[in-house]
Amino acid sequence: MIKRYEELSPTQIYKLMSQTVIPRPIAWIVTEDAGIINAAPFSYFIPLSSNPPTVIVSIGHKEDGSPKDTLENIRNTKKATICFVDEANLEDMKNSAESLPHNQSEVETFDIETAKLLTDYPPIITSTKTAFFCEFFKELDIGGKTIPVILKINAQYIDDAVIDEKENIKLDNIGRVGKSFAKMVEL
Repeated sequence: MIKRYEELSPTQIYKLMSQTVIPRPIAWIVTEDAGIINAAPFSYFIPLSSNPPTVIVSIGHKEDGSPKDTLENIRNTKKATICFVDEANLEDMKNSAESLPHNQSEVETFDIETAKLLTDYPPIITSTKTAFFCEFFKELDIGGKTIPVILKINAQYIDDAVIDEKENIKLDNIGRVGKSFAKMVEL
C-alpha cells in the first residue's frame, strides 16, 4: 500500500507519521509570560545538533487557528525549559495536555509543582529528572500550519541520582508510541 501525502488530510498525515516514527520522547515545554506558567507536553521534538546544542520542536495551532500558548510565549520571551517525562509524572503530563485558555496555567490548574532554578528561564517541573534550559534560535517557515522552532540549549538540570562520575545518565523517560506510552529502554 502506498499513501500519497498530497491526497491526505493533515489529520491523516499526522496519524500516519506519529504512529510510524516511534518511540518519540515526551517532554513538557515550560514557558512563562506575564507571570503565567505554561507547561505543555510535546512528542514532536528531537535533538538537532550538539554543536551548537539545539533541539527542534514542531508547534501547531489551537482549534481556532491562533498560535498555541507555547509558541506565543517563546516568541514573546525567547525562552523555554524542556522537562522530560517519566513514569512518576505521566499522569501530570496527561492532565496538562488539556487545552486551557491562554491566561490559565496548567501547573496551577493541575497542581503540578515547579521550581525556579535559573532566574532567566522558566521553572522546571520538580518531578523531572532532567531538563534543558533553552533560548529561541530560529523559527522555520515550511509553508504549513505547524511551526518548527529551533531552541538552543544553554544549560541542563540533571538530578544527582541519575548521573554518575563519568557523566553517564540513567533515565526512565517515557516515549510516545502511536496513541500509547512506553518506557524508553536503555541499550
